[in-house]
Amino acid sequence: MAFVYLLRCSDGSLYCGWTTDVERRLAAHAAGTASRYTRSRRPVELAAAIAVADRSAALREEARIKRLSRAAKLELVSRSRSRSSPAPRG
Repeated sequence: MAFVYLLRCSDGSLYCGWTTDVERRLAAHAAGTASRYTRSRRPVELAAAIAVADRSAALREEARIKRLSRAAKLELVSRSRSRSSPAPRG
């Protein structure tokens, strides 16, 4: 199982990535070691985590989400929040 996730950065921007362990990846972003983009935009918070079948599906979904407009990404976050459990999956 893999996950595609969206982070809300301190400047209000959204960052999209994929992982097999959401909690570990979020901790790496929080520490400033996961990505150059989020390093300068901390703190970050998990906005959405979407479970997918495997790494290949995660890469495809990440690419699809990155092509979306900001408004569409925010809609995805909104829909994900309304369907998700209180704790992030991972």
